[in-house]
Formats: sequence, structure tokens, C-alpha cells
Amino acid sequence: MDFLPQGVRLAVSPLSWTNDVLHDLGGDTPIETCLSEAAQAGYQGVELGRLFPRDSAALRPLLERHGLALASGWYSGELAERDVAAEREAARDHAALLKAMGCEVMVYGEVARMAGDAPLDAPMSGRLRIDDAAAYARRLTEFAAWLAGEYGLRLAYHHHLMMVAETFDEIAGIFDRTGPDVGLLLDTGHAAAAGFDYGLLLDAFPDRIAHIHLKDMRGEVMARIRDTDASFNAGVLAGMFTVPGDGVVDFAPLARFVRDSGWRGWMVVEAEQDPALAPPLPAVTHGLEHIRRTFLATAETHA
Repeated sequence: MDFLPQGVRLAVSPLSWTNDVLHDLGGDTPIETCLSEAAQAGYQGVELGRLFPRDSAALRPLLERHGLALASGWYSGELAERDVAAEREAARDHAALLKAMGCEVMVYGEVARMAGDAPLDAPMSGRLRIDDAAAYARRLTEFAAWLAGEYGLRLAYHHHLMMVAETFDEIAGIFDRTGPDVGLLLDTGHAAAAGFDYGLLLDAFPDRIAHIHLKDMRGEVMARIRDTDASFNAGVLAGMFTVPGDGVVDFAPLARFVRDSGWRGWMVVEAEQDPALAPPLPAVTHGLEHIRRTFLATAETHA
């Protein structure tokens, strides 16, 4: 990874092989296939997937066999509806695993305040909003401070379609009220799908970015999903998200930010696709190559 600044590492999400929500997508793919192909493509690490063991004694040797590190792993938080004490108890096992695996951040996805029993199958227009952003931000700040003090992990808050922080204004409304322990997971694809330029987050919260997901979006597919008020899962099945270089997202501003700001951490190539339609190894290899070319091109421009 000589095209990346020192201290910046590139991982890949297992979602290209096995979907965490839509179990029919790659559900019969062995975890060894995911790990061997991630290593073959040239990645340095992976994030957790639903088929991964949740015990460090089993997970560490599994990753080490393939020369991979654990970048982080999604945690389904519910601070939009429950108190910090309950959230701490719910998060302990996950946080302990990440700490044992040498991770520095925990991906926090807010799954409370979502529509219905199957919110990712609900129409996009059915998304719920937060009632009191200031109180929510206080709970996030308290929880993040505990996470840092108890486990040495920085909270990386994942803005996400169909969740309470989807638009730029919603993200800013939360982060303008949180303390510095609350880091931001910048997801290029979710920003594009929510209708805003991820560069707004780079400008507004450069010091809060703790983790980066490199996701691309197929514009015409996303437009059709919005126009028909389809669901998030319908969008995934239709191919609204893809790997870098296969959609409308421009990754050059992100490459310049990473280089010029001195940012350090994990960037994760992620694409929620049907592996039967987008064979994972060619897809994630293409994504890595696009990021490599982007970093090299912006370095030449910068020079």
C-alpha cells in the first residue's frame, strides 16, 4: 500500500461476499473464501461480518492465517431510545472483542427510531427522525467517553440511510452538540444516496472523522429507488451501491483530504451487492485499484 500515507490502511467489508441483513445474498459463502479473496486482492484488513466468530481466541488466528487485521465492526446502538447505562451493558461484549483484536474504533449504527418491525423493507419515505437532538447528543457523548475510557475505543458514528442521521443537516445537528469523543464514520456512498456531497462533512467536521467507508453509488438506480419510494433492501437488491470506480462518487477530494490533513486510520472498501451478480473478487479488486489510481493521480496533481 505504498500509495497511501503512513498510518493509513485499507480494509474491505465482508458485505461483498455475505450480506448481514439479506441472508440469501452469499449466505452459503464460507468465511474462508471471503478472507482468502480479501487477502488475494491486496487488502490489509477486514471489518466484522455476521459469519465471523465473536471470540478473539478463534478470530485472531483465523485472520492471521490470511495476513489480515480487524479494522472494526458494526455495533447496533439504541441511544435514540434507551439510556446510557443500558447501552453500556449492551455494548460490553462487542467492545471487549474489538479491544482484544487491537481495534481503535467501534462503528456505531443507530437502529432505534426506525420504522416498523422490518425498517429496511419499509418505503424510504417512512423514515423516522430524532425527537430531541440535544438530548441524544448528550447520551452519545457520555457513551463515547465511557467507551474511550473503558476500552480505548473511539466511537465512529455511522450516518446511514433510513436511520436518524441520514441528511447533512441531521448529521450536523447531532455533531454540533456532541463532545470530541464522538467520532464520525464518513461513508461516501451513504452521503451520495442521501443527496449531499460528502465534502460537506470533510469541511464541517475534519477533526471528528474516525473511520472511512469507501462506497460508490449508481446514480440512476438510486434515482429510481427514490422515485418509486422503494425500500433500502430493494435498493441493495437493485444495485444502488457498488465499489469505488463503478458509480458516480468522486473520491479525489477524499484522497486529498487524507493526504493533506494528516488523517490516520482505516479506510474500508464496502459495497452491498448481490455476489451472484457482482462476483466479489473482481469487484473488490476493481475497488482497490480505483482507490490506488485516485491517490496516485491526486499526488501528482498536488506535486
